[in-house]
Amino acid sequence: MLSPQLNEPTGASREPGGSLRRSMGLPTLVFFGLSYMVPMTVFTTYGIVNDITGGFLASAYLITLAAMLFTACSYAFMGRRVDSAGSAYAYTREGLGGGIGFLTGWAVMIDYILLPMLNYLLIGLYLSEQFPSIPAWVFSLTALVLVTVLNIVGILVVKSANMVLVLLQIVFFLIFFVFAARAFDPAANPLDPFVRSDFNLTAVAAGAAVLCLSFLGFDAISTMAEEAQKPKQAIPRAVILTTIIGGVFFVSVSWFAYMAHPAVISGDDADVAAISVLAHIGGNLLTALFLAAYVTGALGSALASQASVSRILYAMGRDRVLPHKLFGTISRRFRTPVGAILVVAVISTSAVFADVDFVASIVSFGALTAFSMVNLSVISTFLIRDRRRSVGAVICYGVIPLIGFFLTAWLWTSLTGNTVLLGLAWIAVGFIQLMWHTRMFTRPVPRMHLES
Repeated sequence: MLSPQLNEPTGASREPGGSLRRSMGLPTLVFFGLSYMVPMTVFTTYGIVNDITGGFLASAYLITLAAMLFTACSYAFMGRRVDSAGSAYAYTREGLGGGIGFLTGWAVMIDYILLPMLNYLLIGLYLSEQFPSIPAWVFSLTALVLVTVLNIVGILVVKSANMVLVLLQIVFFLIFFVFAARAFDPAANPLDPFVRSDFNLTAVAAGAAVLCLSFLGFDAISTMAEEAQKPKQAIPRAVILTTIIGGVFFVSVSWFAYMAHPAVISGDDADVAAISVLAHIGGNLLTALFLAAYVTGALGSALASQASVSRILYAMGRDRVLPHKLFGTISRRFRTPVGAILVVAVISTSAVFADVDFVASIVSFGALTAFSMVNLSVISTFLIRDRRRSVGAVICYGVIPLIGFFLTAWLWTSLTGNTVLLGLAWIAVGFIQLMWHTRMFTRPVPRMHLES
């Protein structure tokens, strides 16, 4: 998660000269990207996308993986060019200018703001499914209050905590694969998760668009440029490896789950379909292990994401991109951006009545917008500005990002109409902000601090 800090990034150390210590090698960067993806996220949208695609979750992941691989190449190309943190915002600012960069950063902001809410929403849904006598909103609000208080008092999440959470999820998935293999439906064909007579490309593309939030890990790696060893080599490699490993993992889980439980759970039960599938595969034991791993991971993700976005909002308030009094001040007692934290908490109370499908789609809207802009930034930077015209350059900096752009744009248009309208409204607000701060483009575009 992108996390500008009040003094220095959590877990980061600084060289005597004040720059971040370059301590992250390729394996560390890949692990960071995979931990950011949160392997359990495959169950976040499991029922929703299965419902949308008619049971072709594995095919939807393959389409998303293909689109993400081309986009990951664009991230790799820009990572060799820009060795500062900032990810899609920094890359787009470099390739397409300050104005487009600002709007791209603004579009990405909706991801960061809604990710805590998505975690609270899912915690409530899954715990309520296990304890039906307690309403989901009770669990959601309890988690929200706990995480908000921890963020205000300044509790730090150390790097080892992320490792423990990921290892817990790995243990769960190893058990899941064993149970699923023992429960395979003898009537299911191994190719059925990918293609059957009822395959509908439009529906599968719509599901693939939602799954883009599962691949945010490779975007997060690019924010570590100032802490990576040999960033112009390590960042591109880590981006590609993380995308491939994560994609293969998501496809594998989808395939195993279908082979053990081919039936599609639809309607209101789709949000928590994973519980029913896991109960069918491994009974109460697997369900209990899933809840422990999922809720723990969601709490950790909520803590990190709320801390991160509050510091992004603080940095923007400090630089007066947002109202200074509300966002740009810190508590004298706790030395944390209490105003920004509380704003995120208030927005997150929407988890009481929000819909998982809609929130996940909005997060994917922001991600797909950023991915599309990065693809275009490669073309603008290398082919247009640098005038590279060799065959290799045209393929790398023209064909690959163009395919990535069309694939991400295709997925973008596969989102629901309400999702696109809300996303465009958010960008419109950003455009108004941009006009205000530039006095109708007569002043320089303000910088948004989206660095790690």
